[in-house]
Amino acid sequence: MLLLYHGNGVPASRGYNPTIMTIAVIIPCYKVTRHIEAVLAGIPQSVHHILVVDDCCPEGSGDVAAKAADPRIEVIRHAHNKGVGGAVVTGYVRALELGCDICVKMDGDGQMDPAELPRLIEPLASGRVDYTKGNRFRHLPELKAMPPVRLIGNSALSFLVKAASGQWGVMDPTNGYTAIHRRALEELDLGRLAERYFFESDVLIQLGMAGLPVEDVAMPARYGDEVSSLSVPKVMRDFPPLLLKGFLRRLLFRYFISDFTIASVYLLVGVPLLGFGLVEGIGQWIASVASGVPRTAGTVMLAAMPTILGFQLLLQAIAHDVQTAPKARSGNTPS
Repeated sequence: MLLLYHGNGVPASRGYNPTIMTIAVIIPCYKVTRHIEAVLAGIPQSVHHILVVDDCCPEGSGDVAAKAADPRIEVIRHAHNKGVGGAVVTGYVRALELGCDICVKMDGDGQMDPAELPRLIEPLASGRVDYTKGNRFRHLPELKAMPPVRLIGNSALSFLVKAASGQWGVMDPTNGYTAIHRRALEELDLGRLAERYFFESDVLIQLGMAGLPVEDVAMPARYGDEVSSLSVPKVMRDFPPLLLKGFLRRLLFRYFISDFTIASVYLLVGVPLLGFGLVEGIGQWIASVASGVPRTAGTVMLAAMPTILGFQLLLQAIAHDVQTAPKARSGNTPS
């Protein structure tokens, strides 16, 4: 059931300040002609703007959306396909021009239930966080039905995204049902966001660099006859180097440019120690195997001690990163 809304788009039952909040829904469209009409019809009246971005769709999804009898709909067309990230950024830019306070990204294939939209924007309207995203992995019946390979793969990807972004409380990183507040949008470098399927993870990384909190919103998965163009082998090939790049960029910015903390010391000391210990240990092991002569206890300790100490310091750096992850605010904040 939808929450009751004031005319400003804020749930009436929550007791928020009656500050006017303008809400936009951004729908990137590519080969969704079979679903886009139903998606548009389900968007609640509390939404002020519906920005449909036709990402050079060969089926003309934008034309279908333009025929809908809803004055809130604005169709934006790309001359060339930019990918889901590029389409969403186009929508973000237009939403900022329209003065919107909250931007919701909803796919046009019907997988994202418009009835969940009020729950997605509530943490933003209350001022607790600056970005929310759906999490399909908190519903036990669906987890039991999910293939083990997919479940393990998502868990591994979630951990990598947590490490890269510093947003240690998030799960289901590829979930594209998201909402973002204007204050967070203005902190993002929209021109540097990934244009394809790494987009959601890239947003989390930039939010982590800016120290802005994120909140997962549990919601069930909704599947129909839509066809996903996301390739699992492509994700396994492309995501790890992009996550590593984002991880290093965040560490450099958070711990050596914008601030210098005890974790910075752990990293400065721990990484060289661990590197030296591993190189020395591997080198001595190879020499021992080649010569058939066991290494002395002193030689072994020369490699073991830096390795152990460096590893412990890196664990301390990770613990510090987890403890200092962006936290949700308490109470209402001005929008």
